[in-house]
Amino acid sequence: MVSSDAVKLVVVDLHSHTTHSDGELIPAELLRRVEVAGLSGVVLTDHVDASNVERIVLENGRAVASERKHGVLMCAVGCELTHVRPAEMGDLVKRARDLGAEFVVVHGESPVEPVAPGTNRAAIEAGCDLLAHPGQISEDDAKLAAERGVLLEISGKPGHSLANGHVAAVAARTGAEVVYGGDCHRVDDIRTPSGARNVLLHAGLSERDADAALERGVAALQRASRGGGA
Repeated sequence: MVSSDAVKLVVVDLHSHTTHSDGELIPAELLRRVEVAGLSGVVLTDHVDASNVERIVLENGRAVASERKHGVLMCAVGCELTHVRPAEMGDLVKRARDLGAEFVVVHGESPVEPVAPGTNRAAIEAGCDLLAHPGQISEDDAKLAAERGVLLEISGKPGHSLANGHVAAVAARTGAEVVYGGDCHRVDDIRTPSGARNVLLHAGLSERDADAALERGVAALQRASRGGGA
């Protein structure tokens, strides 16, 4: 697969975790290491459910405000609804947004975790911004994602990435839009721009489509950071 270090790639990561949930890095270190890796931006999307959404959105909001004032990265306040019951999804997505989440991710039906069946559909119907690692997503759900403007993740995370090829193929058939998400929890999970591009290429995207997916991620973060969601 082609990986071009000669071409300046503008790449962001829409999916990351800090010590506010199960990541290993405090927000300031994550942001700095993302910068050093050559990425242009990141969304802080720590895991939430009904028990901690207020705390996580507030804490990530402080980190993002500091970076916007003193740093150089594009960034947004986010969260990832994780193992939330499908029936609860709509209310919790709304709650997260009301609290100030600019970009809402839902932990999709990954092939390596026992996510409740129906989570993908509920997340799309709730209007999340990004459905992370949606596993063997159905064509009907991908079509609905295309209609609702919900992005589908091509995951850089080992395990979750097992279904990347399926996600890319279904998206191509249905018109759903894919983006890169690193799902980084530790330093070794943070990919360079060319590394992120290679994840997309190995999922089966053409070079043109991989670059379009990277550009789509940048645009989504720009909209979110201006308060417009994905």
